[in-house]
Amino acid sequence: MGFIVSASVIILYVILLVKSVKIAKTAKDDIGSYIAIGIAGIFFFHMIENIGMTMGLLPITGIPLPFVSYGGSSLLTNFICIALLLNISGRRQKNIF
Repeated sequence: MGFIVSASVIILYVILLVKSVKIAKTAKDDIGSYIAIGIAGIFFFHMIENIGMTMGLLPITGIPLPFVSYGGSSLLTNFICIALLLNISGRRQKNIF
């Protein structure tokens, strides 16, 4: 069960990253694109750092895995980042050409 659960968590993070990049591409202005790419970068760095720590390839640090690791301030920050992504997504351009 460990492999199935860890693979599903990684797949969910990849979906989150792909959706974040899509939001950045369809943002109305450059600032929204920069914010969305920055948030995607934060999630990508946390994901890669935690996978590397688990595999023993990277040094063990105190970076939490978003939405999985225990911690109130980290969870609150992740929810704020998702709220920003939803706000950018809601204000995007209607036609993409």
